[in-house]
Amino acid sequence: MAGPPGRGPAGSPAVGASPAETSAAGPATAAPAPARILVVDDDPTVAEVVAGYLDRAGYRVDRAGDGPAALARAAAYRPDLVVLDLMLPGMDGLEVCRRMRGRGPVPVIMLTARGDEDDRVLGLEVGADDYVTKPFSPRELVLRVESVLRRTRPAPAPRPPSAAGLTADPAARRATKDGVELSLTLREFDLLVFFLRNPGRAFAREELMREVWGWDFGDLSTVTVHVRRLRGKVEDDPARPRLIQTVWGVGYRFDPAGREAD
Repeated sequence: MAGPPGRGPAGSPAVGASPAETSAAGPATAAPAPARILVVDDDPTVAEVVAGYLDRAGYRVDRAGDGPAALARAAAYRPDLVVLDLMLPGMDGLEVCRRMRGRGPVPVIMLTARGDEDDRVLGLEVGADDYVTKPFSPRELVLRVESVLRRTRPAPAPRPPSAAGLTADPAARRATKDGVELSLTLREFDLLVFFLRNPGRAFAREELMREVWGWDFGDLSTVTVHVRRLRGKVEDDPARPRLIQTVWGVGYRFDPAGREAD
């Protein structure tokens, strides 16, 4: 819902209103790893307010006042996101966006004083990830920046599970013991990953078949055989297993401490 004239949502000052209506606000939540944002606007007041809010939100901010300067800054500093005004002197924001995207992927949020739907569609077609019409709330823009970065920045890969000198990397399908690579079959690898991710808990053979094999029914001796084979590759003494222990009347438990089973 739109706020009163000259104000953005939640009572924050609207960028694009008169300078007298613009005031600072409290800091937004800082990003865990500060991203570099390039703000491109030929209006010094708008650029200053936007850059200030992004800076207080924990981002590293660069500024440019026209298209050629924006392209030069982007080439030099490789921003994680660009806040780009559509109406720039000499080279408009659409052309700047085209050229930036021609060099490589970079998220872009377009700013414009126009509210025409054709302009919004054209901006999205040339590669903009979001579109904000002036006057706008700086707080809302910060939230949009955070949202676009969440969508476009790759999530950090989870650390491969490891314990007791064993490591299993599901992405590489590679397992090691004390740094030495293990030769595991597909199911042996999946079973090891499951045990590493669930240490200390006893699992029935039915549970292991469901969680590792994806079967709701089948010959449970399959689990027994694979556990025996896996022990032969990860235990120091497979005849007296300490890592993959038998829990009588239940099934199996992975004990990273390698304590002797009861």
